[in-house]
Amino acid sequence: MPIRVENNGQTFHLKNDYMSYVMTVEKEKYLTHRYWGRAIASFNGSRQLQMIDRGFATNPFADDRQFSLNSLPLETSTSQNGDHRIPNYVIRNANQHIVTDFVFTDYEIYNGKPDIDGLPSLEARDDEVTTLAIRLVDQTQGLVMILHYHLFEKLPVVTRRVTFENLSDKTVHIENAGSLQVDIASVDYDFLTLDGSHTDEATINRTRLRSGIQKIESRRGTSSPQHQPFIALLETSTTEFSGEVRAFHLVYSGNFQAQVEVEQYGSTRVQLGINAEEFSWQLTGGSRFETPEAVMVFASDGLNDMSQTFHQLYQNHLCPEPFRKQERPVVLNTWEANYFDITEAKCEALATKAAEIGIELFVLDDGWFGHRQDDTTSLGDWFDNREKLPNGIKGISEMVHRKGMKFGLWFEPEMISKNSQLYQKHPDWALQVKQYEPTEGRRQLVLDLGNIAVQDYLIEMLTTHLRTGSLDYVKWDMNRHLTDIGSLNFPSQQQGEVAHRYVTGLYHILNTITHNFPSVLFENCSSGGGRFDPGMMRYMAQNWTSDNTDALCRAKIQTGFSLLYPPIMMAAHVSDIPNHQVGRITSLETRADIAMGGNFGYELDLTQCDELTLALITAQIETYKAQRDLFQFGKFYRLMPIGPFFETAWLFANETDAIIIYFNGLARPAVPVKYLPLRYLDQTATYRLVGTNDVYTASELNFSGITIPRIKDDFKTLRVHFKKC
Repeated sequence: MPIRVENNGQTFHLKNDYMSYVMTVEKEKYLTHRYWGRAIASFNGSRQLQMIDRGFATNPFADDRQFSLNSLPLETSTSQNGDHRIPNYVIRNANQHIVTDFVFTDYEIYNGKPDIDGLPSLEARDDEVTTLAIRLVDQTQGLVMILHYHLFEKLPVVTRRVTFENLSDKTVHIENAGSLQVDIASVDYDFLTLDGSHTDEATINRTRLRSGIQKIESRRGTSSPQHQPFIALLETSTTEFSGEVRAFHLVYSGNFQAQVEVEQYGSTRVQLGINAEEFSWQLTGGSRFETPEAVMVFASDGLNDMSQTFHQLYQNHLCPEPFRKQERPVVLNTWEANYFDITEAKCEALATKAAEIGIELFVLDDGWFGHRQDDTTSLGDWFDNREKLPNGIKGISEMVHRKGMKFGLWFEPEMISKNSQLYQKHPDWALQVKQYEPTEGRRQLVLDLGNIAVQDYLIEMLTTHLRTGSLDYVKWDMNRHLTDIGSLNFPSQQQGEVAHRYVTGLYHILNTITHNFPSVLFENCSSGGGRFDPGMMRYMAQNWTSDNTDALCRAKIQTGFSLLYPPIMMAAHVSDIPNHQVGRITSLETRADIAMGGNFGYELDLTQCDELTLALITAQIETYKAQRDLFQFGKFYRLMPIGPFFETAWLFANETDAIIIYFNGLARPAVPVKYLPLRYLDQTATYRLVGTNDVYTASELNFSGITIPRIKDDFKTLRVHFKKC
């Protein structure tokens, strides 16, 4: 059995071939964490809990001064019960007290994992996951807490979530609803996060754990480009290729907190969930509240091992089912070609060139609707701009389809402009706080997606365009963060719910639209990677990785995101030079090689390219198509950590081929001779260097490596292709 219950129902051992996760019930009441790591045959308590009479420790049992919650390794905990560390939940009752006393009562084990009402979650067949549900009850208040553990049997993965139930007739308010807490009996770790900003997302940040609390969070209404909702604990010796990793990722697209506390007696508490700072939920009698799902990954062989698990997990269990094995088309997006200057004639000229060179998907970006001439107007007025497009979106779609390409369209559905017709009709539909003028960002406000009328309007609008425009693709953008997080649709006692209701409203819209149009490819975007999280990826098969298309910057950004997401989830385009974001000039070859590290496409004006450039682009597209299966569905590895000069190397490998993309970043003097071990090729095989008759054993390539030639120039890539003999 993948989940064993021993010691008269007091020990739970979640086990597969890759890892074990063990909990015990202490004093028939408290659920404690005992072990999480490499798979062990059984757990008989060799690692005993050490009970010590500590100073300033409170004791739930008056006659046992050695037993204290403040030093017990707990699976869940709150404030004011004797545990003074960061809490995983807080519930306030009508008397304004937050004391609770949840006691272990029973458990259930079953195959499979159910959906979470109103929230995205990983999918799996009943034979792929076993679930343990542990029930804790506060008899005094009539409250129930169910801790859900979902063990993936073929991966070193446990996902966790919590259900709160109110069985009483009294209303309480949840003020902290953590999805996960785990206490680990060591502090000898490094703390890994993915941080950044708009156009500089997914910077890998590794620091030593220190005494106290280290925390990342978002209070922006979205998961944000500032911090991915992800943290990991690494052994201090861990590298890309060796060492243990314990990683945590939240399947949620709103405000979150991810924090670690190193406490005084040598243990580390990890807590992950909805951000408690701006959250409150009214739990009325007979109601329940579900937290988002949190993913826990254990890796024994370094960061590449962790990434392989995330890649397999998200491609096979998170990505929308129709796209898990479906090739992605080569795209041309009109944004950097035309910006807002769109006409039917320009679209047709661009589409004609695109079709000639092998583009498969033509995407009309911003500027096609309302009276849109710039980013100050028309959001919410999703009707065709007939001055720009006399035959409307339907006409553009038919023209693109006649040329043998698919057609896609850009939307920013969550926003509204104050000068729009929609705002004049429904000013109450924007997020706002009574008596205060709402704060604009980019001259736009945010729609109140918790309002069912707003949800219905957006579903109807998108449905109409998807049908009349015969859309094959939608780029869903979101270009500002939330302010004035209030709703005219809810009473005062529920205003703390507005931020979370915004997210669940968004999920309802996405779930409805993607269910009704399962063959449409949706690409997530929030000014690039500003809401690139597992919650959004449950509905959208790929993400516009960053608004920054510069090759050097993208090498870093795509490397960072590759810790968690497979390349097929990252859209990457070749754009014009000088680059529109940073002004850098890089070769067309370099731009293409880096873009092939994601879902490949172009974002430039083909009508302004000379014949030589068009011929090079055509050859690049042919090369990518020939190896598309490898780039999109092969295994991806980082062959070196990205260095201070932005040097990096990627490996794409499948059963028959291996392609290495090496990027030198900035040239520098006196560079040592460099050999690059490939490490991950099939050890039993031999490989031929494509374009030559040179044949090598995998062991030679893996361990001895290939020579990187001396490069006396900035921003150069090498693409090396080996084929299995």
